[in-house]
Amino acid sequence: MRAPSSQRPHPSHSISYLIRRSLLLLLTLSLLTGPLPAQTEQAAQPAAERLYAEANRFYAEGTRESFRQAIRKLLEAASICHAAGDPAREAVALSRVGRIYLLLGDQQQALDSLKQVLRLAHARGDSQGEGRTLSDIGAVYDVIGDKQQALDYFNQALQLLRAVGDVKNEATALDNIGMLYNSLDERQKALDYLQQAVQRRRAIRDASGMGATLNNLGGVTKALGDKQQALAYFNQALPFLRAVGNVKGVALTIKNIGGVYLELDEKEKALAYYNQALSLLHALSDGRVGEATTLNNIGEVYRRLGEQQKALAYYNQALLMYRAIGQRGYEANTLFNIAYLERERGNLRAALTSAEAAINILEALRTTISSQELRSSFFATVQDHYEFYIDLLMRLHGQQPTAGYDGKALQASERARARSLLEMLAEANADIRQGVDAALLARERTLQQQLNGQAQQQTQLLSGAHTEAQAAASAKEVDALTTEFQQVEAQIRQTSPRYAALTQPQPLTLQEIQTQLLAADTMLLEYSLGKDRSYLWAVTPTAITSYELPKRAEIEAAARDFYTFDRTPPPEAAGGVAEKRGMADEMQQQTHAQTAQVAAQLSRMLLAPVAALLGKKRLLVVADGALQYIPFAALPMPAGGVGSAAVKLLIVEHEIVSLPSASTLAVLRREAGGRKNAPKLLAVLADPVFERTDERFKASAGQPATNAPAAEARGLSLGVAKAAQESGIATADLRIRRLRATRREAEEISKLAPPAARREALDFVASRAAVTDPALADYRYVHFATHGFLDSQHPELSGILLSMFDAQGRPQDGFLRAHEVFNLKLNADVVVLSACQTGLGKEVKGEGLVGLTRGFMYAGAPRVVVSLWSVNDAATAELMTRFYRGMLVDKLRPAQALQAAQV
Repeated sequence: MRAPSSQRPHPSHSISYLIRRSLLLLLTLSLLTGPLPAQTEQAAQPAAERLYAEANRFYAEGTRESFRQAIRKLLEAASICHAAGDPAREAVALSRVGRIYLLLGDQQQALDSLKQVLRLAHARGDSQGEGRTLSDIGAVYDVIGDKQQALDYFNQALQLLRAVGDVKNEATALDNIGMLYNSLDERQKALDYLQQAVQRRRAIRDASGMGATLNNLGGVTKALGDKQQALAYFNQALPFLRAVGNVKGVALTIKNIGGVYLELDEKEKALAYYNQALSLLHALSDGRVGEATTLNNIGEVYRRLGEQQKALAYYNQALLMYRAIGQRGYEANTLFNIAYLERERGNLRAALTSAEAAINILEALRTTISSQELRSSFFATVQDHYEFYIDLLMRLHGQQPTAGYDGKALQASERARARSLLEMLAEANADIRQGVDAALLARERTLQQQLNGQAQQQTQLLSGAHTEAQAAASAKEVDALTTEFQQVEAQIRQTSPRYAALTQPQPLTLQEIQTQLLAADTMLLEYSLGKDRSYLWAVTPTAITSYELPKRAEIEAAARDFYTFDRTPPPEAAGGVAEKRGMADEMQQQTHAQTAQVAAQLSRMLLAPVAALLGKKRLLVVADGALQYIPFAALPMPAGGVGSAAVKLLIVEHEIVSLPSASTLAVLRREAGGRKNAPKLLAVLADPVFERTDERFKASAGQPATNAPAAEARGLSLGVAKAAQESGIATADLRIRRLRATRREAEEISKLAPPAARREALDFVASRAAVTDPALADYRYVHFATHGFLDSQHPELSGILLSMFDAQGRPQDGFLRAHEVFNLKLNADVVVLSACQTGLGKEVKGEGLVGLTRGFMYAGAPRVVVSLWSVNDAATAELMTRFYRGMLVDKLRPAQALQAAQV
């Protein structure tokens, strides 16, 4: 994965990817590789012994034909052992068969053989053998690129091996899981698992295993950017590997050292290490993956040395070898290296051919992952490749403006964004839990409850005095439960009959966007930010116009400045009352001037190129990167001058709809269009009770007084204090303030609906029970007026705050978390989250902001109105009243009504 620039050397991200994948192979295939034993564990039939010996000789020759001869001999021996009722020796033969098939690149045959071994081990109650074989099967799935299957088998192996006390192979399973997470850019998880493996290895003095784990730690550390520490780990690994005669491990470690020197731009030193590794790997019958990776990396060194033809020759050798052994992920990476090289040589068409072949492989690999979280993680690791592909298409468009390359680039942009959301929306309509094992669904519910409870305990701990060790242990518990919860959800998808039959939605083409989404008065503005240049496509039903914009760093810096200025209140002045007022006015004017300046700068970047086409069109905006934090409605029209009376905000003349992608809108429209309107009109949940000190509690015997213990009064046992404070909804002493204007907001909005068609849930009734009530699906408009807050580390634990006590003063869980929102069943046209920061979430490359919005979309709401920052209580109440009047009285479209209210 390189920066898409032909002007300067690009970082060797592709190299580090290949290094960490080869590190994984060093460990996970250790049970499948290594020489065939000359003699098996126990004496058996002479015929079988003879066949084993012949298989060993064929295997030692190291050619493809001799490998096939070895397989034939081993299968014959397995048949003899089966007939003689010797399943242990039959399993040994079949496991060898699996290993050789893997070396030949026939992963399916390898899986078939290993699954036979698994059945034999299970039948004879050999839990240790079963655990080892599960680990081996997981390694094969990882080689194929099916991350979800690999993780499932590794976790099964870990549990079995831990149960039987096989510490050495337990460490191997931990290593496997760690390196799988590393390949998905989940670095911290990777380090956690690898450190556990180190502890196990050290405890049993496992020199060979220690070498592999140190090697893997070097790979993860290098990916984190600490090159010197990575070199230290690699050099620590070498003596362990040499001591046990692990030539392949030594070769791969030397190759990895070469990779570090390449990133340090010491090209000659890197080449020396690579060539040393290549000679070792070439001599090994099972070193083909490492050999191919080394060839690829040598090609990279020559590219950086300016020897392009020599670089291409090495890339092509690696490509042929990867294809021969079925390594599709590696193949895609080398195809991109070739594409980068061809672009540098000016061969854009040749570069496009290689890039498209690689993209097709990545798309195929992505769909093999059942877990949405892991699928998103994998997709994030390849976003640089999509960015390069878009840039390449736009360069071709510059050369051939009428050839349609800009439309293909727009489609590539759609393929690169919000794909998991697109698939989740299709999945939501399929009710994938129908037909799934009840025990699995019960496990999901249990884990959800445990996750909620642990999140509450964590917040309670962090709200009081605690040590770093306690905080780390608590965070680890939340991480472990989150991971297990995600794995169970992935199992539900894998075993769901409806999910199996589900057709994955495909991103729209230019023609489909124009015909399915855009009316005559509507324009799509889609942004794609790139390392060296960014792009904007303006699309109407009849035309597409594209623009080159500044690079990502410049745009995102301006966007962050705008976000910071626009969401920060002006500072208070010091001094006397009159002096304060004057100084405050002056400071406020300065703040407004600064805000106007940064807003104008951002508008010039984003809107000035397309200003002549905007007219008074309805705008569908697909943002990218930091632009997702920006309300485009608040940007000035680019024609106005700073401080001029002519300055006019974009919202004044344009109805604006923000979208994760254009393709998402198509799915939302299709799903919403196929259902009946909810029978009732409006449900409002507002003004919850957060503290026992709230005046809505009547003083009476048995009721707590207003001077109740601080922890109880603040509801810390319900686990909201820390997140509330971080989101700005709690005071310094951790009190959660009541939002008094939300009551007026709720009452004014409710007046707009007939009594029989509305539902008001205020005070104590504005609770989780009211939200999870199936009757909420009867309403077309669902309005939440309360606090919302964000957990940026675990976005699934973000949420909205509801009543934390019942009318009798009993504590209750008042936190509706994002992962629970996904389980709601709504039939709403619009959900409004009239709270602070409800539009925010964790930014995931390729997916955008992962937070509450997509949860409500999944639950059945095609339109969600949210806030990107803390909002004024009274002003929001007025805005919302006008918004609902526009929808319910004036019969405006939701986006029209919001525009009118904002204006």
